[in-house]
Amino acid sequence: MILTFLSVFADVVAPVFALVLVAYLAGPRLSLDGRTLSRAAYYLFIPAFVFEVIRRFEGDVSAAFRMVAYIAVVHGILALAGWSVARLLRRPPEVVAAFVLIAVFGNIGNFGLSLIAFRLGEAALGAGTVYFLAIMTVAFVIGVTTAARVRGGSMGAALAVFRTPPILAILPAVLFRVTGLPVPAVIGRMTGLLGQAMIPVMLVILGLQLAESGRPRITTDVWAASAVRLILGPLIAAGLAIPFGMAGVERAAGIMQAGMPVAVMTTIIALEYNTAPAFVTHTILFSTAASLFTLTVVLSVV
Repeated sequence: MILTFLSVFADVVAPVFALVLVAYLAGPRLSLDGRTLSRAAYYLFIPAFVFEVIRRFEGDVSAAFRMVAYIAVVHGILALAGWSVARLLRRPPEVVAAFVLIAVFGNIGNFGLSLIAFRLGEAALGAGTVYFLAIMTVAFVIGVTTAARVRGGSMGAALAVFRTPPILAILPAVLFRVTGLPVPAVIGRMTGLLGQAMIPVMLVILGLQLAESGRPRITTDVWAASAVRLILGPLIAAGLAIPFGMAGVERAAGIMQAGMPVAVMTTIIALEYNTAPAFVTHTILFSTAASLFTLTVVLSVV
């Protein structure tokens, strides 16, 4: 078990963290603009990756729907767990909303897809992307709705997720996949090149964003929220895998995606709705560092 743990750490986790560390150290010294690169990923690299994976997806469609239902229930329970922990700690409404954001928004893009590719192989990216899209949709709807309710915002804000570039890329990809129509060469080659660049680009973005965030302040809330995300997440996913009929790569990818550290996206939402943004940022930094150990354990088990 110890040899497996060390092997997974050296071969899977360390390379991902090493690239993040390079970007973390190089970003300030080279004056790299993380926001510009983030926007490029959001509008170009991620939609292209989604388009490519879906149009080439060879799995069972009914299995994909089962995977979506499975991971949606997992994150619904995680949202409830985050809310419950915050209430037990007697935190104010804005902090309760922050706990929910942290619980549902895992770093399923930067970390999740990278680790799935390294640990399970390129063939597992189909399952990883199904989870990526499902989690992102569920997280936006639950997270933004919770934050909007605390601040008296519009419920329609949560539905904005369906207008985001990665989600919009689904429809044309599905059309090409279902109809069997060939993708024009110029589009296929363009999306192929952009999609291949997504994972390394997003790891660099994460390093730049962490460098801009400063040193985290570790509090009881940070520990508690990180535990929900890093420990409770994969445990819930593992527990629900059997009832939902998850096995093999589908099960492993689902558990991995449920145990990712907190996504940087949570800071953007927390700032927008003023739901304890400092606490959210500190939790992102701490959970990312702590996941160096927790993800090694999860990857060793799956």
